[in-house]
Amino acid sequence: MDLYQRLGIKRGATEAEIKKAYRSLAKQLHPDRNKDNPKANERFSQVTHAYDLLSDKDKRARYDRGEIDEDGNPKMPFGGGGFGGGGPRPGPGGGFAGGGPEGFDTAQAADLSDLFEGLFGGAQPGGARAGGGFSGFGRRSAPPPKGADVAYRLKVPFVDAAALKPQRVTLAGGKTLDLKLPAGVEDGAKIRLSGQGQDGAGGKGDAIVQVEIAAHPFYTRDGGNIRLTLPVTLPEAVLGAKVKVPTPDGPVILSIPKGSTSGKVMRLKERGFTDKAGKRGDVLITLAVDLPAGDAALEAFAADWTAASNPRASLGV
Repeated sequence: MDLYQRLGIKRGATEAEIKKAYRSLAKQLHPDRNKDNPKANERFSQVTHAYDLLSDKDKRARYDRGEIDEDGNPKMPFGGGGFGGGGPRPGPGGGFAGGGPEGFDTAQAADLSDLFEGLFGGAQPGGARAGGGFSGFGRRSAPPPKGADVAYRLKVPFVDAAALKPQRVTLAGGKTLDLKLPAGVEDGAKIRLSGQGQDGAGGKGDAIVQVEIAAHPFYTRDGGNIRLTLPVTLPEAVLGAKVKVPTPDGPVILSIPKGSTSGKVMRLKERGFTDKAGKRGDVLITLAVDLPAGDAALEAFAADWTAASNPRASLGV
């Protein structure tokens, strides 16, 4: 393809149209977006080189007149058989006779060097110059690689995860850090610690900490809420009582209503897990009336007590 076809424009395109076409293609084909696509990288180099030549008025005019090719090199004016048809003629001191290749005077030789300005030392798109982030053909030089990332596994106690308590992490080199748990932390979540990995020519890699939330002996997680089964005595359930209840933030006093039965669910607000929006869940407490085995007084009471209703009536039996 010629230079205009590489940019997808017509031969008579304006400078603004050339620039617009290049920017659109460069955005799509940039090496940073196509690290695993060598064809895109090659195409990026081609369109950048096309822009280099066509954005230079002098080079574009020479290209349109057929004086230079798509690479910016002068086209052979004498049938392609070398300079003067017989190759360069050495002169005194190893140079060329007449100060340049045979068939060209010194002034012409100086003009030829100008043709390579855009390739090896001229301005690049956006004002960059060759050697300043782009090679002579417009390809961005790859930055030096960063060091390798290092993976860690962090087991976090259940109550610490719910209360978002900072966790101390010891890295491979012996360095210790206090890691702040993010809101919305889940089992298996990965936290990136920038610059805490291995050394590399382009700087340190990162530490990747995978969180494992430990199981708890009596709490279970239900989304953002925490569930707890709370044993209560028969008198506490029948007469009502104030009892101490554990939470991830420490124990609190819960009022048990009179006549509570097993299975009744009570709620302690905003004592559960915090979601990504910063909203905290609740602790849901399921009462379980505990009846001691072999209690003679309780057995005597039950023997004399007659239930006024059928608790299984709703089941149809």
